[in-house]
Amino acid sequence: MKLEGKRTLVTGASQGFGLAVARAFVEAGASVMMCARGSEELGRACEEVKSLAKGKARVASMTADVARPEDVHHLTMTTVEELGGLDVVVCNAGVYGPKGSIDDVSWTEWEHAFAINVYGTVLVCREALAHMKAQRHGKIILLSGGGATKPLPNLSAYAASKAAVVRFGETLAEETRGLGIDVNAVAPGALNTRLLDEVLAAGPAKVGQQFFAQSEKQKAEGGTPLAKGAALCVFLASRESDGITGKLISAVWDPWEHFGSHLEKLQKTDVYTLRRIVPEDRDLELG
Repeated sequence: MKLEGKRTLVTGASQGFGLAVARAFVEAGASVMMCARGSEELGRACEEVKSLAKGKARVASMTADVARPEDVHHLTMTTVEELGGLDVVVCNAGVYGPKGSIDDVSWTEWEHAFAINVYGTVLVCREALAHMKAQRHGKIILLSGGGATKPLPNLSAYAASKAAVVRFGETLAEETRGLGIDVNAVAPGALNTRLLDEVLAAGPAKVGQQFFAQSEKQKAEGGTPLAKGAALCVFLASRESDGITGKLISAVWDPWEHFGSHLEKLQKTDVYTLRRIVPEDRDLELG
């Protein structure tokens, strides 16, 4: 029960990874507000998570579009009212956006994807910070993805927005340093969710042959278990991770289970961050 008594908000919680995080949080003792845009699917997911609640843990749900400031304000205030406060937010809501060459895709769809992935993250953090600063503690967990650390041809809205989310998280971690608020980004791995189904439905002509073949292989092999990334989120929401902030952590590749015993090293290094590579880093002399 690592999260007993924690009051949490999870966006994009009606399916996929967001639902897995909501389940894991409730099983760890937290109260959870689940948010998504689709009311019917969200309602079913909420009932499922409610069945896992123990003790005084509460589970509630609310439909909202995280790209709309008024929706996010109402969502945050309702969460505080329903759960009695707000200790943890998981900004999971996100989309791939349009698939194809940047000069060929719909600009309206590109803009909309950026609004959900970036504005939907920033707006939730803005609203949550007022409560976290007042109580001098809080945990903010942002969802990264493959697009944050490498180019993703034909998925430019997703790649650019996820890189923006990670750099926003690093910046927010510095703004809140010393206030008892930890901000980290999570790379949950290659997940078999609706996003993968979208890529397969789009086909190689839209997403590129290499990415399509990689996605087909992932679908066949099962992908990364959702529980692996959800366990990392539980760790980052718990007291065990206090003081770890401004990091991009891979659920699959990083030894995050041992981070608690290396806190001082993590606080003094720029490992697990986005940084520019210079020639000396690769033993090159370029003049």
